[in-house]
Parts: sequence; C-alpha cells; structure tokens
Amino acid sequence: MKVYIRSAGSISPQHSLGKDLFFAHRERQNGNRWKAVEPEYSRYVDSKMIRRMSRIVRMGVAASRACLDDAGVKMPSAIVTGTAYGCLEDTGIFLRRMIDNQEELLTPTAFIQSTHNTVGAQIALLLKCHGYNNTIVHRGFSFENALMDATLLLREGMDNILTGAIDEITDDSHAILSRFGLYISPNENPGMTAEKSKGTVAGEGAAFFLLSSKESKGNKAVLNGVRTLYKPGNFGGVKNLIQTFLQESSVEPEGLDLILSGANGDRAHDEIDIYLSASVFRNKTIIHFKELCGEYPTASGFALWIAVLLISEQKIPDWLPQVSFPLKNILIHNHHDDSHHALYLVSAC
Repeated sequence: MKVYIRSAGSISPQHSLGKDLFFAHRERQNGNRWKAVEPEYSRYVDSKMIRRMSRIVRMGVAASRACLDDAGVKMPSAIVTGTAYGCLEDTGIFLRRMIDNQEELLTPTAFIQSTHNTVGAQIALLLKCHGYNNTIVHRGFSFENALMDATLLLREGMDNILTGAIDEITDDSHAILSRFGLYISPNENPGMTAEKSKGTVAGEGAAFFLLSSKESKGNKAVLNGVRTLYKPGNFGGVKNLIQTFLQESSVEPEGLDLILSGANGDRAHDEIDIYLSASVFRNKTIIHFKELCGEYPTASGFALWIAVLLISEQKIPDWLPQVSFPLKNILIHNHHDDSHHALYLVSAC
C-alpha cells in the first residue's frame, strides 16, 4: 500500500525545524553526545504550560505542531507514537525522589509523567483530539511498528494519521549506557569512513509525519514500504532482504538515487554497511545520517525526515554528498544495536 506523507516536522541536533537554516548550516558534534537544537517553544505551546512539560514532551509537542502547521491541518484522525526510552528525565526524577524519601511520601506526578505514552497523550490533550491514540515501545523497531500501525489505520479508512518517533538522552541515561562501552571517549572524533573506532555518539530527536492514503498535489513524498529484520544470521540475509524488498516495490537497484545508511562510526556496528556498499549499494551515493543526529533507537525517524525534505525540495545541502537530480527513489537502511534492521523506500510523488 502506498502511504503519502503530507508533511513532516523534526527537532534534532541539526536546525531541522527551519529547512532554510538546515540547508545553509550544519551543526558539528562535540564530544560523545549530540543534543537537540531546541526552538522557541512559545511558538507552539502556551508559555504557562511549557514550565510543566519535561524536555521530551516539549520536543514532541513542537515537532508535531510544526508537522500539522505545515500541512494546514488542525486535527489529525489518530496519533501514533514510537519511542524506545520514553520520558527518561521524569523517570530519573521519580527514582531520585524514591531514594531520597526512602520510598515514602511519593507524589504520583513524576511517575505519571514518566510513562512512555506521555508525549502522545500530551499532544492529544493540547489538540483536544479524542481519536485513536497509541504509543509503540519496541526497542529499535518502535518507529517502524508505529508506521505499520498507522498504515493499518489508513487501510481501515482513516486519514491524516499523525505518526512520530521520539527519544531523548539525559545525563543519567548517558552515564549508564556509557558503562556498556556504547560511546566513544568524549575527546575522540568518530569516523565513518576513515579509521573506525569502538563506540559511537549518543543522539536524540523528535520527528512527526502526517500520513494519508489519498493522492494529493500537496503531498511531499510517498512511503512505498517498510520492512524489518531482527538479528539476521549473516550479511547475506540483509542483502537478500534489500533485494526482495526492492523487487516487491518494482524498483531496481539501479533506480535508487540515494542511500541513507545507519552506519554510526562503531567499527563492529558498521561492518554490514561496508559489505553493502561494496555489493548491492556499489557506485551509489551514500549519506551516513547518524553523523548528523547520533545513535538512538528511533533515529530512523530523522532519516525519514531527511528523505522527505530532499525529495520534496529536490535539492541537497552543500555540506552533504552531492547527488544527481531529479531525486526519485531514496532507500533508508537503518540498524540499531546491530540487531534491528529496517528498510524504507521513499519516492517522489
């Protein structure tokens, strides 16, 4: 089934809420943690309410409102959100209060706001949207399953489904994950193509899309399909999935104009990308999108935002690898934790 993307909104470590600034300026990573470039939230939310929102809720609300404003739609039929970590900041606050108060006299507010569905619920409350609202929590496949859920709703006749991906990194979560050796040392520069290192850079972001089953002049791109593969036995399994996926979509490898790769600079993690670039993606222009946003479970949402932007604007920033125009087909291959592989095919309308 073809899914039309009417609009998109994103908050990321780049200036993604303003496309002109995104094309003109690239933010550079410093250390082993990317932080999102946050906007003036009062443009999207009443300033009195902002104080009561955690950082991830503000990001999600602003990205979703930017998406709806771009499409000129005030009310979506449904809201589907994908997140792996949920509201980490509020979770940390709740756990600290539990320890400080010796598990006594705890207020429920921090716990209520720490649940994974807080972002989707807050968006619905602000919009007064009483329709279908679901949050998918499925590790590195959270956003992919949110897209699949939205596609099922479109098949049932609903339209204008607001679908998003959001995850944050906090001081506490970064410190905990660093103990597992996931990230490079703070003073090390990650390399995607030169000397590979062990570890990557932590990232975060929020991306929302308004999906429709109806063909329209205002649509920005077509999502031709999404496929996932969990723990492939070998590199050949991933290659076969890509070839089968393209065949089902009636697109030859030669018809791909751009590849958005989930390589993150970790030596072990990127072996599959090296293999694919020498085989099925040989002679293709490849952009390693995690050089722009870092690694997090729903980073594929940022990749989809880039694909929609490039294919709808039919131009590319000077600071990215250059491609031939017109852009017709962009393939996204993301993999998180070297186990959750996902494919997206984004095409021009």
